[in-house]
Amino acid sequence: MNLATLLAAPFAAIGRPVLAALAAVGRVTLFAGAIVGHILRPPFYLREFGQSVLQIGWFSLPVVGLTAIFTGGALALQIYAGGSRFNAESVVPSIVAIGMARELGPVLGGLMVAARVASSIAAEIGTMKVTEQIDALVTLSTNPLKYLAVPRVLAATLAMPVLVAVGDAIGIMGGWLVGITRLDFNSATYLKNTADFLEPWDVGSGLVKGAVFGFIVALMGCYHGMNSARGAQGVGAATKAAVVSASVLILAANYLLTEVFFTT
Repeated sequence: MNLATLLAAPFAAIGRPVLAALAAVGRVTLFAGAIVGHILRPPFYLREFGQSVLQIGWFSLPVVGLTAIFTGGALALQIYAGGSRFNAESVVPSIVAIGMARELGPVLGGLMVAARVASSIAAEIGTMKVTEQIDALVTLSTNPLKYLAVPRVLAATLAMPVLVAVGDAIGIMGGWLVGITRLDFNSATYLKNTADFLEPWDVGSGLVKGAVFGFIVALMGCYHGMNSARGAQGVGAATKAAVVSASVLILAANYLLTEVFFTT
């Protein structure tokens, strides 16, 4: 081994994972572009879309609602504990409402849906690949991307803002319940402060985040499911990768969107 090879070895060790990561980003980007390109082109599988809305939206309501109500209550307690150091306990209603609408509602809702939906989609599509059902779709002249991925991604993108809106309302209600039962707030005053300080864009920015997070969740589930390896171990790995990648991308997208909304 010559000197040039020895000197290049550390750079090669760094370059290989970087190039692999860039290649993965490229594959995901092309996959997302193909899905977006198919959304408005027939045929339209309305039955698959309806089932996906039911699975992703309606059946995710319990976990999103429970997460939101406990988060809203805990947030009220924490803000009260911090505000009491500066005699600013009155900010609890407004901060709970703004925090739930702009940040905690979309992010926690997205992470809960990622845990539930991305894993489910990846496992379902991965199993279909293992059992050669995707090959059967191709044999029947049905585009697997159009039939399996597009309805799920579209359903998640449309259903997630609704889940975020419901989660925001439940989370604010959780803060209100804690405020009037544990922190001795007057109910009418608490609700008035919430309404006075919560602006339409606070809610709107959270709904935009919800749509983006829904797209990411379904995209990662479909991508890893369609690219899973053969066998039960491959399906398990695809399921784990879908949840991890969706969660990380949600947090990254949340920062980028917050940065954009902050500067506008």
